[in-house]
Amino acid sequence: QPPRSCEDYWGEWKHCRGLRHAFHHYYAHGELPDCGRWREDYEACRAWERNRAAAAQVPAPLLACPGLCRPGLLGQKPRSRGVWKLRKSPPPDWYLPLD
Repeated sequence: QPPRSCEDYWGEWKHCRGLRHAFHHYYAHGELPDCGRWREDYEACRAWERNRAAAAQVPAPLLACPGLCRPGLLGQKPRSRGVWKLRKSPPPDWYLPLD
């Protein structure tokens, strides 16, 4: 049996495909979200509910990520895009006015 109900996978897929989520993901990561995994999980869940097929009983995507993670968070790139250099200490004149 899948770890979550099929409606949960459908809801996650609809959320991932939504304009607001797509805009936020593009702004944060520089690319559109990959929502195909949620759709595959939903289809595997429905196949298991329909005919309890041997291929759909233990779907690898459902067991690999039982709904606690999102596809974009697993292979996510680091947030730093190389715009700023990280400092180990403040600059020596940090207390002076900016003018």
